Amino acid sequence: MKNEGFSCPIPFNDSDCVLMAHGGGGRMTHQLISNIFYPAFRNPLLEQDHDGCVFPVREGRMACSTDSFVVDPIFFPGGDIGDLAVNGTVNDLACCGARPLYLTAGFILEEGLPLADLQRIVQSMRRAADKAGIQIVAGDTKVVERGKCDKLFINTSGIGVVPEGIRIASDRVQPGDVVICSGAIGAHGITILSARESLGFETNLKSDTVSLNNMLSQLLKIIEEVHVLRDPTRGGVSGTLNEIAKTANVEIILDEAALPIPDAVKGASEMLGLDPLYVANEGLVLVILPEARAQEALAIMNSFPEGKDATIIGRVTVKGNAIVKMQTLYGNYRIVDMLSGEQLPRIC
Repeated sequence: MKNEGFSCPIPFNDSDCVLMAHGGGGRMTHQLISNIFYPAFRNPLLEQDHDGCVFPVREGRMACSTDSFVVDPIFFPGGDIGDLAVNGTVNDLACCGARPLYLTAGFILEEGLPLADLQRIVQSMRRAADKAGIQIVAGDTKVVERGKCDKLFINTSGIGVVPEGIRIASDRVQPGDVVICSGAIGAHGITILSARESLGFETNLKSDTVSLNNMLSQLLKIIEEVHVLRDPTRGGVSGTLNEIAKTANVEIILDEAALPIPDAVKGASEMLGLDPLYVANEGLVLVILPEARAQEALAIMNSFPEGKDATIIGRVTVKGNAIVKMQTLYGNYRIVDMLSGEQLPRIC
């Protein structure tokens, strides 16, 4: 955008200063754009130097998504709020069956935020965007007074195109389908908790934040029968599967022995009184498709780093009973319900 978005390069000389409020549209804003945002995100669409971006419309159906990121702390093992903001919206588009094309980025910056931190986050966003193969084509910055925001909040909105023949929808789920989980459950949420100094415990876990669109694009290119793609972020695996079961009116049974929950997640969750199935994930996807295509899907996913540990964790059994159950290690069953509130605040 022209005054507060990513355009208007001018020199910037004080690399050690911190953000000050009341700079919108003035020299400070232009310096931020010129020396931090614009060099990192430069591309022909951004260089239109306008209050928005005009881009060509692709054939097929368009998909859009938006999300806001307020994670605390803004830096954590395995990532930061910047790559989280890019990957989160890219994955939301990919789980619609879309090929992500463009992102916009809005920044709410707290007065006093060191410019070195902002530079680090913006470069992280650029690397994440490059890896996902998308362009950041428009943006906005606002600086608020100290105490009005916690360091930095980011909103990203994305646009993608859904190829012909692809329809991802929870109501397509049928008995005989299987549930595939692409990797370790609960790593992101526990990583964020361990990075909060006041909690007093440490793990060797890293956040699983990563873009999934390349893997999912290849999966859909070969297997059009994929019924559902969902990234189990807030609410975790349990919340996501309960939403799907309710929409499709089906019973889903998980196999506790097959759940890929790292020992570090189990240990930290037990200490904190948490259930890993409710812990947030960021680079994880649940894939539901007919069992006849399951092994082929696993082979495709296993060929990507983000899907190398993909495994079947459950099955869709009957229609007309919207519930999620788990067969325990002892052979009995327990209901896996949806939480009434949010178990972990500010994890994305």
